[in-house]
Amino acid sequence: MPGAKKLTPTRRGTNPPFPGRDGGPSSSGFVCSGGEETRLPAQSSQQPGTETSPDIDVEEKLKDAFARGWSVIVWNDPINLMDYVVYVFKAVLKMNEKDASRHMWEVHQLGKSTVAVETREKSELLVHRLRGFGLNATLEKA
Repeated sequence: MPGAKKLTPTRRGTNPPFPGRDGGPSSSGFVCSGGEETRLPAQSSQQPGTETSPDIDVEEKLKDAFARGWSVIVWNDPINLMDYVVYVFKAVLKMNEKDASRHMWEVHQLGKSTVAVETREKSELLVHRLRGFGLNATLEKA
């Protein structure tokens, strides 16, 4: 390519394959094939990948992350039988027979039921497992 410069890595204090402008070793560690030296940006005092972040209230973020403010909602569908829905509630949500039947009737009569209020991560897991059993479940901020 015309105008393109090829960079060749060298070590300081050794004779590079292409010397710098003065014919001696390059001071930057890289030399262009055209004989011109290319400067690297100055290294900062920080380690790579470390940045100073603005003041963040860590306790507030942790409190929000682990707050039980996410609802798992199961919606009615015309496919699953009532007994199967009770079975899934008992298996996935560890409900007893009475609670599982109550939520099943709520789903059947009202179209939806809030079956759990948990942390976001736990709620996402429950929604995933309920969907794995074929139920229509969603996650909603309480």
